[in-house]
Amino acid sequence: MQSTDIKSLSDDPRHLKALLLDQENQLELKEKQLTAKDLEIKLLQEQLNLALHHRFGKTSEKHPGQHELFDEPEDVLEQEIDLTDKVSDNADIIEAPAHSRKTRGRKALPEHLPRVEVIHDLDEADRVCDHDGHVLHKIGEEVSEQLEIIPAQIRVVRNIRIKYGCRACETGVKTAAMPTQLIPKSMATSGLLAYVAVSKYADALPLYRQEQMFKRIGVDISRATLAFWMVHVGKVLGPVIALLEQALLSGDVIHMDETPVQVLNEPNRKPESQSYMWVRMGGNTDHPIVLFDYDPSRSSEVPLRLLDGFEGHLMTDAYAGYGAVTKHAITGIGCWAHARRKFMEAVKVQGKSKITGKAQLVLSEIQKLYAIERQIAEKPVDERLAIRQARAGPILDKMKIWLDKSLHQVPPKSALGKALHYLANEWPRLIHYVGDGRLPIDNNPCENAIRPFVIGRKNWLFSHSQAGAEASANIYSIIETAKRSGHEPWHYLNYLLEKLPTTNEADLEKLLPHKLSPITFEKE
Repeated sequence: MQSTDIKSLSDDPRHLKALLLDQENQLELKEKQLTAKDLEIKLLQEQLNLALHHRFGKTSEKHPGQHELFDEPEDVLEQEIDLTDKVSDNADIIEAPAHSRKTRGRKALPEHLPRVEVIHDLDEADRVCDHDGHVLHKIGEEVSEQLEIIPAQIRVVRNIRIKYGCRACETGVKTAAMPTQLIPKSMATSGLLAYVAVSKYADALPLYRQEQMFKRIGVDISRATLAFWMVHVGKVLGPVIALLEQALLSGDVIHMDETPVQVLNEPNRKPESQSYMWVRMGGNTDHPIVLFDYDPSRSSEVPLRLLDGFEGHLMTDAYAGYGAVTKHAITGIGCWAHARRKFMEAVKVQGKSKITGKAQLVLSEIQKLYAIERQIAEKPVDERLAIRQARAGPILDKMKIWLDKSLHQVPPKSALGKALHYLANEWPRLIHYVGDGRLPIDNNPCENAIRPFVIGRKNWLFSHSQAGAEASANIYSIIETAKRSGHEPWHYLNYLLEKLPTTNEADLEKLLPHKLSPITFEKE
């Protein structure tokens, strides 16, 4: 703003008024510019804080303690709509489970493990009483147990086929048939194939490390051979995957998510191109089915294909690619864990301030919703519905009033502004679960199911081919589904690979994880 010499001012009042107005406009413009710069600095600081937290901070999503939720300044609380009202006298009280003290000492070793008894006895000379010299008699035992492990043992199975011949004609030779093999003319048994698969897909042990482990015990199996075995196993599991998919699509609710994966040798694509592993989870709530599917695309065409024929509820995050499937017979429901995550990020990047108090208030209300879910987790569907409507409904109604008011009070590009707009945009999908006792509150089960793949990806980094990625998807599907039916992965996969070559299509359903009892495999 330029200074004005008093001697040069005109005596004309109109000129003076115009000059004063121009000065005021310039001051107002400068103030707006400073405000915009301050906001830009704050937004950049938020981005820096969030990046530092992702790099060095804790990754847990546990709720903050109650003392942290309500330590904001009192003037913030007075300005907010009361979202933290005490429960009225005639309202249902959610009682916290009673505190139980943990017993001290180590846990008992599992009963199903084999026992080897080692007897520790006194020498003959010591079996004499020190007081009167009489011979001591056995009056009992003191037993303690230790856990021992025997490193992986490899043995060679010799298949001896007896031959018979005719001594009269010397031409009628017959030889006992070789049992049908999963991989013809291969040296790998079902137990070895299951071991390699579980080591990679359940324990995140890459094939090159397994190659080194085999060498240490004197067996030379190349990584290429191991990879060929896994691709073949993935293809053999195809019919089982098809039956699991039928059961999945016939259910009421499906969880869905996707995560990146890199495939080096894929037709018409660069090695650094990003592909995706899609995950569907659903079916029986007691024995859920988990299916992995590889696809080079993240477009809406993938969920349209994977959910073809499904009529029910789809639980996902807010990714727009799922929007195409929820326009017909599928109803989309939103994930409260994702909504909560946005507000937790706002708290992390903004520290303690008036604006952070808003995020903490939302977190406290979401915590109430989850407390209700923990209380009704084991209740029948009808009872869950009634309790949700009675307890969660009023919380959501109050939260919506507060949300509509707060949307206009916070910069939309700030961390809190993004969280508020996410909540507003997802609101119709987020509240859908209250109207149906069958529906989940979040997509955490699917995120937990996809975690073994994400952990494994950190070790083996990429798939070499599309066939390898598709085989990985099938093996992950079988292992994760088996785990949710109570099976130990190696026992089930070994049993499945052993039975598949001799099982006809009509009896294939009997081999599905939820059709078999885990006890069957523990005793074998």
